[in-house]
Amino acid sequence: MNILFFLTPKSEVAYIYEDYTMRQALEKMEYHRYSSVPIINKDGKYVGTITEGDLLWTIKNELSLDLRAIEDIPITDVKRRKDNRPVSIDANIEDLISKSMNQNFVPVVDDKDTFIGIIKRRDIIEYCYDKIKA
Repeated sequence: MNILFFLTPKSEVAYIYEDYTMRQALEKMEYHRYSSVPIINKDGKYVGTITEGDLLWTIKNELSLDLRAIEDIPITDVKRRKDNRPVSIDANIEDLISKSMNQNFVPVVDDKDTFIGIIKRRDIIEYCYDKIKA
């Protein structure tokens, strides 16, 4: 099965650029009510994933909970616990299932490693449920 069937295109995904500040990342995540978002660079390449926890621990451990200080902290200075591992557009459903067990979404990159969108865990579970039900 072609995984593009599950793809939420980049144009419909909330993401941040790697030159965003912590404040910009927090505001984007708050606005969309997401606990994690993909990070891409200006060339559109997938860089990683930032989570609420990554931001929280940086504020606590490095900024002594000074929220004004985050206005000047680039998102690339935030230590990330883990990144959601991307799949290529050639991946199969088994790759998606195994990755989605530990990730809320699976980033998708094209042949040039350019970020093209995400596949949500909910969509993968729904597909599997429909297969089991049938």
